[in-house]
Amino acid sequence: MRVVIQRCKFVKIEIGGELYSQIGQGLLVLLGITHEDELDDIKWLSGKISRLRIFSDENGKMNLSVMDIAGEIMIVSQFTLYASTKKGNRPSYINSAKPGIAIPLYEKFVEQVKFDTGLGVATGEFGADMKIELLNDGPVTIVIDSKNRE
Repeated sequence: MRVVIQRCKFVKIEIGGELYSQIGQGLLVLLGITHEDELDDIKWLSGKISRLRIFSDENGKMNLSVMDIAGEIMIVSQFTLYASTKKGNRPSYINSAKPGIAIPLYEKFVEQVKFDTGLGVATGEFGADMKIELLNDGPVTIVIDSKNRE
């Protein structure tokens, strides 16, 4: 699993011109799933995101987690995180898991994050054409890959 995490002031998702979901201060988590991912990746990555200290404390140091600030989390499936541009200029998505594999893992990931954080977790709609509006705070953007454990 691969994620791009953005610290944000708010996130809003529209599908078909209608508001689908939104959060206030917290994290936008763009989640890519490959066909090699399994439950261990979900647990490790959820724990890492839950405890990631990227919010400022009273001294302005990034010392607080999303749980410490009682923030919210938006999780959006993003198969393009496994794009390969090795050949030519048109990305290949062969490393992205097909929906039959990805959807159950995505749903388990969302539930694991809810369990690990106890916070409000909103989502996009798997496979939908979404318009995502966010106010990135910092900006702070972190990329984590569960296979590299970094």
